[in-house]
Amino acid sequence: MKVLSVLFPLLVLTVSQAVSLSQLAKDEWDAFKATHQKLYENDVEERFRMKVYLENRQRIAKHNKEQNLPYKLAMNKFGDLLHHEFTRRMNGYRSDRRNSSVFGATFLTPESFTAPNEVNWTAKGYVTPVKDQGGCGGCWAFSATGSLEGQHMRKTGKLVSLSEQNLIDCSWNGGNEGCLGGLMDPAFIYIKNNNGIDTEASYPYQAQTYGCRYKKENSGASDIGYVDIPSGDEEKLKQAVASVGPISVAIDASHESIMFYSSGVYTEKWCSSTVLDHAVLVVGYGTTEEGQDYWLVKNSWSTAWRNRGYIQIARNHQNECGVATQASYPLV
Repeated sequence: MKVLSVLFPLLVLTVSQAVSLSQLAKDEWDAFKATHQKLYENDVEERFRMKVYLENRQRIAKHNKEQNLPYKLAMNKFGDLLHHEFTRRMNGYRSDRRNSSVFGATFLTPESFTAPNEVNWTAKGYVTPVKDQGGCGGCWAFSATGSLEGQHMRKTGKLVSLSEQNLIDCSWNGGNEGCLGGLMDPAFIYIKNNNGIDTEASYPYQAQTYGCRYKKENSGASDIGYVDIPSGDEEKLKQAVASVGPISVAIDASHESIMFYSSGVYTEKWCSSTVLDHAVLVVGYGTTEEGQDYWLVKNSWSTAWRNRGYIQIARNHQNECGVATQASYPLV
């Protein structure tokens, strides 16, 4: 009886703690759904998505307990997705469709030019607000418009938000397949041949592929070709960013770590410098107070992806995630 009298309070306490933890998880789940306006078809799907959310929450907590990692993770709107669902929806750079026989002009560093220690084109007004590609694999279109928006600003002094939907619907050349993925250089070729790209306001984003509806009277910018940065050369990329403006790049974003990136300088030991699946925009670079060199990168996963839609990717770190492998920008 003494044994039971000792064990019974412990059992009650354990059950009570489990109930409390279960209620806490339910409260967090309800808050997540409300914050990100999540709706599910039925109770079965919701229970599955809650399970995925709790597993992702556990992975995030485990990562953040690790020592000597230069970046942190945090829950975001992708918390109810499995990793393979996330990459299928949010990545769309088709390196397998890249034509290795077609190149733009080669970047040459301006004579007597010395790149400063840090650059931030967002702070200088060359970058439009972070956009959201939704469930469409159109990252390549967002990277292309971002680079052209910067070059148009550099030439005219006017920052004009350009239409990704225009590219998704109309730029079916050189490997581009709308929401199924594409590349930036063929997008620059389309804009050149088309004598323009519509503005975001006149041709708004719909996150689906439709028939081409370009109207030349709504064109917001154009280009006359594009420039390729020597593949894998981070120093040349630095010089291009400093002297030209925002640069289109592709990265390996196939890892769970980037899905919940929150802050700090991103590195991933399994990142590839050649197998690239996501297009983004390098808008600057710098060095942290701790001495970590980084690229400042604008993403297209909305501001609900932490750090307001931006990520710092390790610079001078053996071409981390292939950031300098396929970099280019349009000529205006």
